[in-house]
Amino acid sequence: MAISELSAGMPLDAATLMSTILEGILYGFSVLMFIGTIWIFTYKRRMRDAGPTIVVATLLFLLSTVHMVICIIYVENGLVKYSDTFPGGPVAYFADLLQPMFVVKNVILVLQTLLGDGVVIYRCYVVWQSARIIILPCIMWCGVAVFGVCMVYSMSQPADNSTNFFLNATPQWITTFISFTMATNLLSSGLLAYRVWTIERKVSATRATKNNIPILRVFVDAAILYSAAVCSSLISFVCSSSGMYVMADLVIPIIPIAFYMVFIRIASSQNNQTYAQTVRGGITETERRNSRYPVQPSHTIRLHKQSSSTSLTDSPKV
Repeated sequence: MAISELSAGMPLDAATLMSTILEGILYGFSVLMFIGTIWIFTYKRRMRDAGPTIVVATLLFLLSTVHMVICIIYVENGLVKYSDTFPGGPVAYFADLLQPMFVVKNVILVLQTLLGDGVVIYRCYVVWQSARIIILPCIMWCGVAVFGVCMVYSMSQPADNSTNFFLNATPQWITTFISFTMATNLLSSGLLAYRVWTIERKVSATRATKNNIPILRVFVDAAILYSAAVCSSLISFVCSSSGMYVMADLVIPIIPIAFYMVFIRIASSQNNQTYAQTVRGGITETERRNSRYPVQPSHTIRLHKQSSSTSLTDSPKV
């Protein structure tokens, strides 16, 4: 089989160049949002106990930055440095799964995915305050880690036809990895959204006014953004399309963007104080006195550890 027949759609050199350009655009947005997130936690000091969140935000930023640099080097090697010396030209170079830069890109993809999914699960735990709720998501997260390692290892090993992305033993690992990633994110985000929805419904009964932009919508939007990117990668791979290369690179900046947007949207909202009260489960004294039903100050729907009074917005990820 000819190399050009390995995948449907545009040639691999064009797909790789397009993915790098699009990733660079999204990376620029993620840099601005990272700066905004750090500014919110340091200068504005909108949220307490921001240390863990800053660490996760920085890790996401560093991983996406390293991936962006590697993509630029990878494209430069294929289109310029080895364009005339590599057997088969640029298309053959980008189809070679054994290229060190390609292997490193996949390692960063697995690490970024694990970090992103892990933060969703942690946030779910913070909201529910129950370890039993996150047992299944944690098992699925471990599955993502295992299948991710197997995927990277399989793709980095020589085979009879190492340039065939869709015919060697790798597709099973890739399909399972992407499927587990999407399922883990949807399950954790669904549990998180349901919990926030029930809390919003209970707390709204004591309010005279309602939020213009419910906090639930913030988390749902971030989850949809991430899940749509992962789903697009899966569809592209199942269809044996070279768009898989594009979507795999775009997932890297989308994960931190989905992470940052939660904090920026909440902090920039005019109802930020109401959000904080909702997330912590607390209500004002006036609302408590005006409520037809007595509400205990310690009720707080147990969104967070009461010893630290940590709000949901203090926890990392979408």
